[in-house]
Amino acid sequence: MKHSEWIAILDYGSQVTQLIARRIREQKVYCEIIRFDTPATELKKRAPKGIILSGGPCSVPDADAPKCDPALFDLNIPILGICYGMQLTAQTLGGKVHKGTKREYGKAMMRVTKPSQIFQGLEPELQVWMSHGDKVEVLPKGFEAIAQSDNCPYAAMQDSTRKIYGVQFHPEVVHTPQGAQMLGNFAYKICGCVGDWKMSKFIEENITAIRAKVGTDHVLLGLSGGVDSSVVAALLHKAIGPQLHCVYVDNGLMRYRETEEIEKLFGDAFGIDLTVAREGDLFLKSLEGVSDPEKKRKIIGKTFIDVFAEKARGFAGKVRYLAQGTLYPDVIESVSPIGGPSATIKSHHNVGGLPDDLQFDLIEPLRELFKDEVREVGRELGLPSYVVDRQPFPGPGLAVRIIGDITPERIAVLQQADLRVREEILKMPNHLDVWQYFAVLLPIQTVGVMGDDRTYENVVAVRAVESRDGMTADWYKLPYEVLDSISNRIINEVKGVNRVCYDISSKPPSTIEWE
Repeated sequence: MKHSEWIAILDYGSQVTQLIARRIREQKVYCEIIRFDTPATELKKRAPKGIILSGGPCSVPDADAPKCDPALFDLNIPILGICYGMQLTAQTLGGKVHKGTKREYGKAMMRVTKPSQIFQGLEPELQVWMSHGDKVEVLPKGFEAIAQSDNCPYAAMQDSTRKIYGVQFHPEVVHTPQGAQMLGNFAYKICGCVGDWKMSKFIEENITAIRAKVGTDHVLLGLSGGVDSSVVAALLHKAIGPQLHCVYVDNGLMRYRETEEIEKLFGDAFGIDLTVAREGDLFLKSLEGVSDPEKKRKIIGKTFIDVFAEKARGFAGKVRYLAQGTLYPDVIESVSPIGGPSATIKSHHNVGGLPDDLQFDLIEPLRELFKDEVREVGRELGLPSYVVDRQPFPGPGLAVRIIGDITPERIAVLQQADLRVREEILKMPNHLDVWQYFAVLLPIQTVGVMGDDRTYENVVAVRAVESRDGMTADWYKLPYEVLDSISNRIINEVKGVNRVCYDISSKPPSTIEWE
C-alpha cells in the first residue's frame, strides 16, 4: 500500500532495528525496514521523507562490512545514522572511524555541546545507551560535533545544511529515556512529517484495497480466536461481509469455554459465516501416550492441517483467497553480515502445508502492522477488550502446558486451574501490566491433607511474566494476596489438585512456556 509520507530504515543487522521502527510508528509516522544495500535510485522513486541507517554488529573498517549506496547522501533527503549507521556515514563521507579494542556498553551521560534540531526541547545533559566498539575519530567535511560523553568525544554529529545527522548511542531503546523525543524531532522538525499514520486511516484504506482486490470472490480464514486472526476476521467482515468464511478448529486443548466465546462473538454478535470443527476426540486419540513436547507439536500441527483441509474442501470452487494474520515482524527483510537476506514467516501465522488441491491466493491485511497497532485496529473495529488484550496462546494449546501425557481428565483439571489464575489476576487494577499468565499441570503428585484424609494429588505451577515482546521476560511479582487467592481457589475448587507452586524464573535462561 502506498503511503503519503514514510521513513526508510536501512537494516545493518542490529538486534533492535525493529525498535527503531516501533518508535517512529509511535510518532504517528509510517516507516519500513528495508535492505541495507537498497539503491539510491529505488529510494528516490519511493520518495521517503527521511532515511535512518540502523546499528549493527560489524566493524565499518572491515572490507566485508555491509555498506550503503554512497549516492544516498546526494538525494537531498534527511539522514540519521545510529551507532554503526553513524560510523558508516562518517566513513562514506570522508571521515575516519577508529576500530576499537574494547566495547563501550551500557548507560552513559551525554552532554549536548551545540544546538541541534535533533536535541530540541531536551536538557543539555542526557542519559543514553551506548553499545559500540568502534568510534568516529575524524568527522567528515562539513560536520560538527553536537554532543559528547566521557568516553566518546563525538557522541553525536551533524551537517545541518545537508540535514545529515549521526548519534553514537541508541535512541530507540528504553535505556535512552529521551530517545523517542529525539526520533520525533528527526521525523517532524528535520524530515517535515505531519504524522498521518493513524489506525482509523489504515482501516479505511485497507477496506478500500481489500474490496478492490477481492471483487466478487470469496475469502477463507482459519480463525484461532487469537488477537491477529480475530482482527483479520473483523476487518475482512467489515470490508466484504458475507464473502468471508471462517473455519475454527477446536482441538480440545483450548481454555475453558473458549470455543463457546468465539462462537458467540464472531458467529452471533458479528454475524460472520463461521464453521466450527469440534475435533477434540480426534486430536486426543492422536496424542495418546505421547509425552515428548516436540512430538506433541508435530502431531497437533499435522492433525490441524488435515481437519482444516477437510473443511476447506467444502468451499472449493467458491473461495479464491486464503487470509492470514501475518504481521510486520514476520515479514521484515533484514540482512545479516554473515547470513544474507532473510524473510521469515512464522509457522503459526499461516496455514502452511495444505494439499495441492487446495491452493489459494494469499491475502494478508495486517502485514504492515506491529502487534500494538493490531490491537489498536481491533479496538477501532469494536472488538471487546478480552479479545484485543488477549495474551499470547501457544498453537498447540494446553498440550504444552500439560507436562507428560495428555488425557481428558488432565485437560479438565488444567482448564479449571487456569480459569482461576486468570480470574484472580483480572481482578487486579493493573492486570494489563502482566504480559502473560497461566497454569501448568506437572507430571507429579504429592502428599496432602484435606480434612482428616490423606491425599495424593496433582501439582499446579502458576506462571506470570512481564515482557515487551516475549523475546525476554521477567517473572512478575504478583502481590501475596493475589497468590494466596489463586492457591486457595485452585486447591479448594479444582478436584485433583492439592499443591500450587509459583514459577520465579526469567527468560533467559528459562522460557515463558514450560514446553
